[in-house]
Amino acid sequence: MLDWTTIDTVLLDMDGTLLDLHFDSYFWLEHLPRRYAEIHRLSSEEAASILNEQIMAQQGTLNWYCVDYWSRELNLDVMALKQEVQDKIGFRPHVQGFLRALRCAGVRSVIVTNCHPDLVLMKFGKTGLDQLVDEVLISHSFGKPKEAPSFWRDLQQVEPFNPLRTLLIDDSLPVLRSAATFGIAHLLTIGQPDSQQPVRKIDEFPVLHSFRDIQPSNDE
Repeated sequence: MLDWTTIDTVLLDMDGTLLDLHFDSYFWLEHLPRRYAEIHRLSSEEAASILNEQIMAQQGTLNWYCVDYWSRELNLDVMALKQEVQDKIGFRPHVQGFLRALRCAGVRSVIVTNCHPDLVLMKFGKTGLDQLVDEVLISHSFGKPKEAPSFWRDLQQVEPFNPLRTLLIDDSLPVLRSAATFGIAHLLTIGQPDSQQPVRKIDEFPVLHSFRDIQPSNDE
């Protein structure tokens, strides 16, 4: 349980936190390798090997999340391929009710995502998620991912928040470590970012299993 009297702002990751990570996992692990092999006339094994090497080399950088970068590097239209499986975009359980409860309780809600702007718009078009929060901030506009130690200082310049009275919910442990170093006091990670994968066992940060467990009441 959270003491909502100590929290003014909730910073929220999008993919794997508010939205089911299955869309992204399926795309990168199954759909992209299959389509890459078809487009470039490779075997599935060759495609998987090439993609894995290139993608893992960019882990933790803004390129990892950048649709434009991958379209150039892989010589294909990543956004067009994303659109082929956009039916898999959806909310994680109880997210809408939680966001409405934050608004009713007067707690500011801000999506802070590494997702590429074009993909953010596609996901908002499918879900209407942007209508449920107070602000949306995308790391591409800062030129660095949330994993970067300086990201949170830069974020604070455009979205003033008191780290001691802020809650960050994110499925990424490197992002949470970066935020902890900056001094954000309240940190939660997600137990099951991808609905098609097992619940994760995590000891480093408190684990959120259901947004119903932390929903503020309207009189707080």
